[in-house]
Amino acid sequence: MTSQIIPVEAFDLIVFGGTGDLAERKLLPALYQRQRAGQFTEPTRIIGASRAKLSDDDYRAFARKAISEHVKAEEIDDAQLEIFLKRLSYVVVNAVSGDGFDDLKKKVGDSKAIRAFYLAVAPALFGDITTHLKEVGLVTPTSRIVMEKPIGRDLASARELNDQIAKVFSEQQIFRIDHYLGKETVQNLMALRFANALYEPLWNSAHIDHVQITVAETVGLEDRITYYDKAGALRDMVQNHMLQLLCLVAMEAPSSMEADALRDEKLKVLRSLKRINGQEAPKSTVRGQYRAGASANGPVKGYLEELGNNQSNTETFVAIKAEISNWRWAGVPFYLRTGKRLATRVSEIVIEFKPIPHSIFEEGAGNITANQLVIRLQPDEGVKQWIMIKDPGPGGMRLRLVSLDMSFAESFHDRNPDAYERLIMDMIRGNQSLFMSRDEVEAAWKWIDPIRGAWEDSQQEVQGYTAGTWGPSASIALIERDGRTWHES
Repeated sequence: MTSQIIPVEAFDLIVFGGTGDLAERKLLPALYQRQRAGQFTEPTRIIGASRAKLSDDDYRAFARKAISEHVKAEEIDDAQLEIFLKRLSYVVVNAVSGDGFDDLKKKVGDSKAIRAFYLAVAPALFGDITTHLKEVGLVTPTSRIVMEKPIGRDLASARELNDQIAKVFSEQQIFRIDHYLGKETVQNLMALRFANALYEPLWNSAHIDHVQITVAETVGLEDRITYYDKAGALRDMVQNHMLQLLCLVAMEAPSSMEADALRDEKLKVLRSLKRINGQEAPKSTVRGQYRAGASANGPVKGYLEELGNNQSNTETFVAIKAEISNWRWAGVPFYLRTGKRLATRVSEIVIEFKPIPHSIFEEGAGNITANQLVIRLQPDEGVKQWIMIKDPGPGGMRLRLVSLDMSFAESFHDRNPDAYERLIMDMIRGNQSLFMSRDEVEAAWKWIDPIRGAWEDSQQEVQGYTAGTWGPSASIALIERDGRTWHES
């Protein structure tokens, strides 16, 4: 089975922060892959923009190095790489002062192609950049703008940021990106639910016992020290990635795959989340911070040692018991867990069904384990349905838990595109289905802010956990006092 490549219209993509980490690791490699796949239409151009004083040739050398380091060697086609590099050019701009925006306008010229602005910079610069774009007349009716997270630090700042962008771009032109929504397995969650008759009748509180969503990382701060210590895991991961995954699990079937239909159903879920206030926070949330331990087969420093400051109360781990107050999910807990320096790198969703009401088998048959549907987002993307079967052989009925296993790598021999490849092409097409609406962002903050406020009001300290483990012991207690346990691959 091979995927069909549908070319997009010619476009000019201006990447602010064109020499930054995101452009180097994700954007330029993703764009090269779309070039290699034959998805670009002439005369498509990619313009890097940042403060670094580079020439066009310097920027092409930067891009060549980025692609050689972040694209597999067998996927580098020298001929296609040269064509791609010729599409690149560069402009020196200062987002604050506005210097260089006139040069950018000259570089773009009178092109009638779709014009897209990618803000791969700190959110504090979003307002300045959009203002300068308007001042020099670069914004057209077919322009798009892409906003990377974090979109605000709380509800008030998110509204302020959205208001700034809205002065220049209409909501239909704004693409708030969450790369998790571009992952193949995340989209397959929708296919699993809404393209099969098997699961949807069971997808409710009558048949599902609970849901677990885990996003675990083995890395520490790396090069995000300044940002991360101000944000923490709740803002960095839960407010966006994890709540988006929760929405896709819990939402009602949309009327279509149109952007508005999808986003309306996700918004209903966010607005149905039960508020976790000051009294509920200690029972429903756990926050932790990693200490020195072992990861990736070697010793690693604790968070405070990496930070170089022994005073930080920033959480690197969060576990939350969330509840959705609607008819479909009443009484079904959603356990969310994310953290750095955990035991293994994994992102997965576990749907645990209720146990059978009565066993007809004798004691010697063994314990009957509840069915689970495990959707693995990374690594080793795939879907597993765990069921009970008879253990082969004579000697009576012995039951065994086995998985019906669908591995993406084994089932599909095509290369699995990176999420950014899909999302950038959808943005050029003007398809907002996999992007967040303003209402979604603000509804998520409305749920997050009271948790943050409860932690601050109670001066709740972070609980230490050893690097290379699954987090603080309190996170185990959070789920086990309900008679359940975390799924650990």
